[in-house]
Amino acid sequence: MRRTAAVLAVLAAGAVILAALNSGTRHGHLDPRSADPTGSRAVAELLKERGVTTRVVTTAREAADATGPSTTLLVTDPDRLGAGQRSAIRSAIDLSGGRTVLLAPGDHSLSDLSPGVRTEGDAGSDDLDPRCALPAATSAGRAGTGGDLRYTTALPGATACYPSGGHPTLLVLPTGTTGGDTVLLGSETILLNESLAEQGNASLALQLLGSRPDLVWYMPSLADSDPGTGPGGQDKSLLELVPAGWSWALLQLFLAATLAALWRARRLGPLVTEKLPVAVRASEATEGRARLYRKAGARDRAATVLRAATRERLAALVGVPPTRAHEPAALVPAVSARLTGEPRDVTALLFGTTPSDDAALVALADHLDALEREVRTS
Repeated sequence: MRRTAAVLAVLAAGAVILAALNSGTRHGHLDPRSADPTGSRAVAELLKERGVTTRVVTTAREAADATGPSTTLLVTDPDRLGAGQRSAIRSAIDLSGGRTVLLAPGDHSLSDLSPGVRTEGDAGSDDLDPRCALPAATSAGRAGTGGDLRYTTALPGATACYPSGGHPTLLVLPTGTTGGDTVLLGSETILLNESLAEQGNASLALQLLGSRPDLVWYMPSLADSDPGTGPGGQDKSLLELVPAGWSWALLQLFLAATLAALWRARRLGPLVTEKLPVAVRASEATEGRARLYRKAGARDRAATVLRAATRERLAALVGVPPTRAHEPAALVPAVSARLTGEPRDVTALLFGTTPSDDAALVALADHLDALEREVRTS
C-alpha cells in the first residue's frame, strides 16, 4: 500500500511539473512584479529609478479612487471589463486630469472608454516609425507598436503616431479636464520584459507611463470581467478557461493512475476462513487484562470500564436509548424506579469517583453486580 501511494505521489508531482512547464507563457503576463519574459518588471524598475511610484490594483473602484492630476492610470486589458467597470474608468478619465493609458482596447471597450474611436484591424508590421510630432514618439523613434491593433478617429485634437497602412497604432486624445489625456496603445510589446530593450521600446514606455509621479497599474481581476463574455464578446466554455497544457497533464495522470490500479489489483474470490493459531477463552482474556490493570495500579481505568459496561447493560434493561446510557439525567431515574427496599445513591455507584484502593475497587464491582441483578429480576 505504501509503495502504491509513493508511486502515485511521484506521478502526480511529475504531472504538475509538466503542466506548469507547458501551461503557456502568460504566467505574470504584464504584471509589473513579474520577471517572466511576458512580465513587465523591467519597465517598473526603470520607472522606479526615475522617481515614479507604481501601485498595482485589481478592481475598477480602486483604480478610479487612485487617479488624479499627478497620476497615470494604465489599464492592461480594457476589453475584459464589465459595463460597470468601464463606466467607473470613464468617469476617472473625464475627471482626474491625469493620463490614462489603454492597452490594446478593442471595439468592445472603445465605445465606452473612448467614444469616437474605432479599430481598423491589425497592423502589418511589428516595428514602426513615429511619423508624428508627439515629443515622446519623436524622442523614442522606431518602436514595436505594431503587430496588433490600429485605430481611426475624427476627434479634434487627436495625435496619431506610428501609422501602419495609413492608420495609427498609437493615439493621444485630450480629455475634458485641463491637462488630462488618454493614450490608446495598440500593442503591448513595448511593456514586455523580453522586448523592452529592442528599438525605442524602453524610451517610449518610460515617457508614456512616467509623465506623472504616480502610476496606477490596473490588472482587471475575474470579478471585474464582463459576465459570460470574453474580449471578443463570445461565451467561453470551461475547457477554454483551462490553461494550455493542463489537459494533457491530467490525461497523463489519469492513465498513470489507471495503470497503477491494474498493476496493484487483486482478483476478488470467495471468503476464506483462516484458523487462528491459538484460541483464547474470554475469561482468560478478562483475567489477563485485570492483572495488567493491577500491575499498573490503574484503578481509575478499571473502575471506568466496569461502570461503563454496567451502564450499557442497565440502559438496555430499563429502556434508555444506548446513546444516552452514559447520561446521569437519563439513566439514574430509570434505574431508581426499578429498585425496591432502602434508597441507594445510584449516581455515586454508576458515575462516582475512583476507588481509593484495591479493596474499594472489588467492593465497587460487587455493588455494580448486585445492582444489575436487582434491576434484571425486578
